[in-house]
Amino acid sequence: MPTTLKLKSVQSKSLQIPGAESWHVSAKDPAISVMTDFHWHSSVTVSENSTIDAAIDHMKHTGVRCAFVIDGKMSAVIGMITAYDISGEKPLQHMRLTGTPRADILVKDIMQKISDWHVANLEDIEKATVGDVLKVFTDTGVTHVPVMQTTGSNEQRLRGLLSFAKVKRLLVA
Repeated sequence: MPTTLKLKSVQSKSLQIPGAESWHVSAKDPAISVMTDFHWHSSVTVSENSTIDAAIDHMKHTGVRCAFVIDGKMSAVIGMITAYDISGEKPLQHMRLTGTPRADILVKDIMQKISDWHVANLEDIEKATVGDVLKVFTDTGVTHVPVMQTTGSNEQRLRGLLSFAKVKRLLVA
């Protein structure tokens, strides 16, 4: 016999904002608990031909500090850019070297190319703790770590992202 779905009225006058509940982790919790998993969440992307100001605006509107850079054809990830890249020394260095005004600096001018990434493997993240992730961030000084997964056909896929700011925000001392 098929189940019938019945709608009901809400008895409360207000509800908690979805996603606003407090959530914390400890250093002993599984590292996977602080990874943004692209199996469940969409990644934020910007075009390599976007200006850095447009990119930072897009990141602000989507609530992230890191975006993956896609090629001009919008078909593949070719790099990563962070709010720290845009607000730090990279634009100033590019301006000094090329004479380009800040408003004309493109994402591709200062992005972190895939060949420059330092990544973690999903298999290692599944065995690690939040404390292990925190140590990587404090030891290396990076702000974001892409997480890669090897498929059955030995292909590398971008599976997730670790964020130092997220770990610090969620970590209970």
